[in-house]
Amino acid sequence: MAGQEMSKELATGLLDVRVELTLEQISELAHVERSVVIELVQEGALSPRGTSPEEWRFTGPALRRLQRGLRLQRDLGINAAGVALALELLEELDRLRARLRRLEGR
Repeated sequence: MAGQEMSKELATGLLDVRVELTLEQISELAHVERSVVIELVQEGALSPRGTSPEEWRFTGPALRRLQRGLRLQRDLGINAAGVALALELLEELDRLRARLRRLEGR
């Protein structure tokens, strides 16, 4: 995916599970070094498809998860392992809130 096409995807809000980003692309979009993304993958905060960094493919939701994790690191000083745990807990909280809204009929 070329840079302009990627920007167009971002601008139109179409980053979903159908979008595939390489390690280089997701790093560029998140404005971080590859090593930061690799560390978050190693800690389980991100789960790309593929077996090696050169083969990894990330989805749109992975980019959003990465951005959320980077905010946790920046704002709270959490390390990569802490980011992985915090993201799991925040997503579980989101799921529980959604379930509660459905049960309450909202």
